[in-house]
Amino acid sequence: MGIQINGQNDTIVATDGSMNITSTVTGNVTGNVTGNLTGNVTGNLTGDVSAGVITATSSIVVGDKFISAAGVGIGTTTTTGRNAGVGTALGTLIFNTTTNQVEAYGPEGWKNIKSLVQSGMTATGGIIGDFESGGSYYRTHTFTSTGTFEVTDVGEITSGEVDYLVIAGGGGGGGNAGGGGGSGGLRTGTSLPVSVQSYTVTVGAGGQGGGPSLGSPLFGNPSIFSTITSEGGGYGGSRPGPSPGGNGGSGGGGSADSGGIGDANRVVNTSTPAPTQGNPGGSGDGSGAGGGGGAGAAGNPSNGGTDNLGGAGLPLSFTGITTHYAGGGGGGGTSSAAPNLGGVGGGGESGGTSTPYGLNATPGTGGGGGGGSNGAPTIGGKGASGLVVVKYQIGQSQTNSAKATGGAISFSGGQTIHQFLSSDNFTITDSSLTSVNYLVVAGGGGGGGWAGGGGGAGGFRVGSSHPVSPSPGVYSITVGSGGRATNAGTNLSSLQNSPGSPSIFDTITSQGGGKGGENGGPADGSPGGSGGGASRGNTAGNGNRVTETTTPAPSQGNDGGIGSPVASYSGGGGGGAGGAGNNGTSSLGGSGGPGTLYSVTSTIYAGGGGGGVGGSGGTTGAGGPGGGGDGGPPSGAAAPATENTGGGGGGAYAPSPTGTSHLGGGAGGSGIVIISYPT
Repeated sequence: MGIQINGQNDTIVATDGSMNITSTVTGNVTGNVTGNLTGNVTGNLTGDVSAGVITATSSIVVGDKFISAAGVGIGTTTTTGRNAGVGTALGTLIFNTTTNQVEAYGPEGWKNIKSLVQSGMTATGGIIGDFESGGSYYRTHTFTSTGTFEVTDVGEITSGEVDYLVIAGGGGGGGNAGGGGGSGGLRTGTSLPVSVQSYTVTVGAGGQGGGPSLGSPLFGNPSIFSTITSEGGGYGGSRPGPSPGGNGGSGGGGSADSGGIGDANRVVNTSTPAPTQGNPGGSGDGSGAGGGGGAGAAGNPSNGGTDNLGGAGLPLSFTGITTHYAGGGGGGGTSSAAPNLGGVGGGGESGGTSTPYGLNATPGTGGGGGGGSNGAPTIGGKGASGLVVVKYQIGQSQTNSAKATGGAISFSGGQTIHQFLSSDNFTITDSSLTSVNYLVVAGGGGGGGWAGGGGGAGGFRVGSSHPVSPSPGVYSITVGSGGRATNAGTNLSSLQNSPGSPSIFDTITSQGGGKGGENGGPADGSPGGSGGGASRGNTAGNGNRVTETTTPAPSQGNDGGIGSPVASYSGGGGGGAGGAGNNGTSSLGGSGGPGTLYSVTSTIYAGGGGGGVGGSGGTTGAGGPGGGGDGGPPSGAAAPATENTGGGGGGAYAPSPTGTSHLGGGAGGSGIVIISYPT
């Protein structure tokens, strides 16, 4: 072997490519070492050691990775860098600065090993989302219906304490120049202790609107989390009267003819003083009713039939975005042509000359229903369902940033999910987002009266890879409301129920569910996304009656069921997204058609309403899975559909096959729009 020496203490080069070095090398070693390296190298070793052993007395450094007597440094990378450049050999170990997690690559891909920041609480339940504020990260669990908040680890940051927002259901609006419904009670606070256990979360439903001689408007229902209870909103007063509004979380407005107001905060509570939850409703006068109280302001008193607005809701940034919650319903007038607005935060508008019915409040806000305008018979709008949000601080966001804004944002199964419970905008903020998946469910139809048919479910449309563009990047989302129910009492054509309203995302429109048939009105169920069930002895409505430019038109639902023969009297069930409504029999109301499971949220949507029965021996039809309301029992009104499912309302019970009186039908459930894309 030849050796070339290039200067003293400089470079040693083996001319045949191999050599043994048994002493210290003070310069650089450039080339491959295929034996053992056991001496000291005080310069750089830039070749490969493809066989043998390296024994180091200081450290071995490769980029930002090192092995030393003090420890091992695995270096850092981001999620993007990991996916683009890090090898996927089993056992590969990295520190991900995007998630602040030590991660390893195994047979199922990259898995988190340990967070290197202080841990937050671990819990499940509701719609889960993360947001950043002031350099700290927070997690929210949003409940729009009754569910379970389950804590599995209290974490290190908050020592088992959470913040809360608990909003009850809003009160129903009064009829015939009736007062606006008061908003549901709103309670919010910090540092509520929780422990490792399950907590039932109750989300209160809104109260049904009322009308003259048709049954009184109803209070909203309480919402509950742990030791926190928010009281339902007070109902609006109805004529003939004068009639005061009901007390509640916020008070309902008084009717026209100088009805008194309802006081807020008449709650049963062990603490002294009782916690503030809302504000009083406004008083009526000879020309109009008062607005319902809101969480942020009292309802306006009538001023000669004008300005009887619902009280404003309370603006909160509890979920990272400032939002108004719990607005009061607008008060109805005796002669006003224009409706009076509900309070910002979901309060329903009052009726006007062209539309005498008070409007329903926006679901999930706790808003009060709008009062009906003058002229019997008119009815008030339904109060909104409530909302419960639980929040706590976490060490870092455990999800990537969303690529758009709008709706309630959550992260699950590698997907970013935007759930729209009311109309809003979906706005793209990241130009890399070019397609999305969608679910568009319309509002369900209202149930019919007098052994009526169940309401049909709202149209159900689902798809993937729908193209979107960042220019302009703003897509209007319309969430359809549920159809109006038939109120209890005499069957008059002006009291008939109504179909649900469409839901829309971009070019995708789902049609509202058909209304259930009722004797004393159209006995056939009407067509819609899914058809309404018929009352006794009549033909059901067909589903999928949509206006589409594509051929064939996309499927959205199914037919309603047929009512029993005229000699008997049971209504058919409303159609659902997953199947047709069942026919009524001589003693059994038809059950509503089933809804369809949506895998992104693991929730069933768009079930049909159950059919009503007549006489004391009949059995009501059950609502279809997916939010459909049950048919009416002899002891009370039919069940409304669950909000934000697109379910159909239940058909009403009738005490006899020939009479005209009946107990109330159920309102249809509002729809929902869900947009998702890979995180």
